Amino acid sequence: MESKNPKSELTVMKLKPIEATPESFKEFGQVIEASPDGEKFGPTDAQLDLSKGIPRFYIMNLQNRPLKFSTITHHASVTQCLGSIGGHVWYLGIAKPSLVDSEEVKNEKGKIAVQSRCGHFYVPPAVDDVRVFRIADPKFIKLNRGTWHAGPLFKADAMDFYNLELSNTNVVDHTTHVFKKENGVIFSIDE
Repeated sequence: MESKNPKSELTVMKLKPIEATPESFKEFGQVIEASPDGEKFGPTDAQLDLSKGIPRFYIMNLQNRPLKFSTITHHASVTQCLGSIGGHVWYLGIAKPSLVDSEEVKNEKGKIAVQSRCGHFYVPPAVDDVRVFRIADPKFIKLNRGTWHAGPLFKADAMDFYNLELSNTNVVDHTTHVFKKENGVIFSIDE
């Protein structure tokens, strides 16, 4: 559903959250749930790519992350894992990866590839391709390389999350698309 905000001429796109399950999230990454201690590594474990640097696993404290967004980010060189400490409900805006080879200039929708300040090429995500996932219970999300994401977003004033990425991900591998500027759109989570 969309509505115009007459004061700013922005379109507010209301998105219904999709419950994050291994099946519903598979084109963006993985949903990792508890497994018995001692179980051998397999396809339900996080399939990580941390090969381009030093892994960083840390707890991040986030504050004031309301259920709306107008920017979305991707990391072209690394998978990323996010989960709330305590298994609280949170949300993540998502669009599938759109990394392209430097030789490609157009995708199937005729959009032109853009070079990131990080050096790689990508096709900006389309407004209609953005989804919102609801993550609850003790599980975490593994994002594939290049998956666009906005959040974590949540209702509480503050939440703690664990995050696995590379030590320099937010310095050398952080590409952001600004829907508000490029498309005149703000996304709002419609519960």
